[in-house]
Amino acid sequence: MTPRQRRRLSRDERARRAAEVAVAHCGVAHRRDLRQAGVSRDDVRSEVTAGRWTLAGRHTVVINASLPLTGEAALWHAVWESGSGAVLDGVSALVAGGLTGFAPDHIDVAVPANHRVNRVDGVRTHRRRELGPTRGAGLPRVHPEWAVIRAARWARTDRTAVLLLCLVIQQRLVSPERLLATWRVLRAGPRQRLLEAVLPDICDGAHSLGELDFGALCVAHGVPRPSRQVVMKGHNGRIHLDALWEDIGLVVEVDGGHHALALAPVDDALRQNEVTLLDKVVLRVPVLGLRLTPEAFMAQVARAHAQLTQAAA
Repeated sequence: MTPRQRRRLSRDERARRAAEVAVAHCGVAHRRDLRQAGVSRDDVRSEVTAGRWTLAGRHTVVINASLPLTGEAALWHAVWESGSGAVLDGVSALVAGGLTGFAPDHIDVAVPANHRVNRVDGVRTHRRRELGPTRGAGLPRVHPEWAVIRAARWARTDRTAVLLLCLVIQQRLVSPERLLATWRVLRAGPRQRLLEAVLPDICDGAHSLGELDFGALCVAHGVPRPSRQVVMKGHNGRIHLDALWEDIGLVVEVDGGHHALALAPVDDALRQNEVTLLDKVVLRVPVLGLRLTPEAFMAQVARAHAQLTQAAA
């Protein structure tokens, strides 16, 4: 028996060893790992010829040919096929780290600038002189605080960029303090002005309200300046209002990024209901909305002010 023949495994043994390798990668295996498990090139060729396995590039073997290359398996495939030293970056790194509520339409992979890059369908490759801190356990990926800033820069729209920043904070994938510290390192780049404005809004809501001149926005849209930070007496104690036009009973609550976290929506609803019971009209305006679409929100404020002024005449 020749050495080549001695390396061949039975069909059952090939299946068993391959399954042990692929279980850690959601049904796909790297050729290198298969060889280390004793599954030779000839074994792989036999399974592919029989239609039980399929090849997805130079390195990736799909152990169950009937399963689509999706989810985590697709992320492994992207890393293995994109080039030496490749890691997930941007939204893909966040998804690998547990991000939910966002479905990207491609996979972002970063490759060291001096390494060869292989083009892969559905994968957007970024050459980087500095990958940033990475995690090697599980799917190789950039740390979330670096990944989300890059994801925001690569997003198709400003709205998507802000959504991603909100999601990582709300889902506790990164702390506000770490995200702000990383932003100070990665400040220069696309969407710099937008990120400079919204990151404090998202990470520190109280800070953002102090910086935003809501009164100036009102004047710019033909509305007189309101009274700011008004304290009223409610049924269960004092109520703090962001903006109030006392003569017509209009209240605008400007919600910082922190208002979407934990039990803040419960507290906000109680306060709004209490103010409504005091015969006030309440408009809620997220501070991020004033950053992204100020015209739309201020148009609502102007309409409400005009209607209530007319009713009071």
